[in-house]
Amino acid sequence: MNAQLPANTFKRAIREGRPQIGLWSSLCSNVAAEVIAGAGFDWILIDTEHAPNELPMVFSQLQALVGGTAAPVVRPAWNDMVLMKRLLDIGGQNFLIPYVQTPEEARAAVAATRYPPKGVRGVAVTHRANRYGRVKDYYKRCEEEICVIVQIETRQGLQNIDAIAAVDGVDGLFVGPSDLAAALGHLGDPAHAEVRTAIGDAFKSIRAAGKAPGILAPIEADARHWLSLGCVVLAVGSDAGLLARHSEELAARFKSS
Repeated sequence: MNAQLPANTFKRAIREGRPQIGLWSSLCSNVAAEVIAGAGFDWILIDTEHAPNELPMVFSQLQALVGGTAAPVVRPAWNDMVLMKRLLDIGGQNFLIPYVQTPEEARAAVAATRYPPKGVRGVAVTHRANRYGRVKDYYKRCEEEICVIVQIETRQGLQNIDAIAAVDGVDGLFVGPSDLAAALGHLGDPAHAEVRTAIGDAFKSIRAAGKAPGILAPIEADARHWLSLGCVVLAVGSDAGLLARHSEELAARFKSS
């Protein structure tokens, strides 16, 4: 096992404004994670908010992604220092924090990834993140290799977007289109004109702050539209969605013949 802390190429790419194309993973399977690891994506989101994923399962998925093309990004179920502490110790470096509405909540998300005195992360001596104690300078260097992206998905989040983007340690702001649509009164209709305008305006604010905008856009035309507006952290589908739609298409071809 390498005794060096791995460089976070994903964090460097988004700081340089290089678009990173990703895939959502909701199947909660290390086998599925291993399959998609080498597909060519830049990042894969391991979801624990809207997927029945628990810590040992996330651990095995992180292991399965080693050696693939994609950097793991973990979404905790909530902006919670205890959840974050456990995900950090098993080797998570990139985080998408849901439902951030204020700069105070953004600062709490960052603090959860920092050791005292900069933050509140609990200190363990031997864990996967420090290669079981083999990375001797882990405490000094880990902060520079941890990436924090906060999710904007409410009207209040939009109203506070400039203040949230100004928080030191926030690397990107990711718009949740479905939740934002619901918050704006258009549940189930993220393509509504008001929602799209709000997302476009949010991207402008995020870019103006020097941070990376992100979004989930499984429809190709939408994905290319957001790229044209400066999206940097772009998810273009999900493993569950691919399995569902392609299995339906395959069944339909034979059932209709």
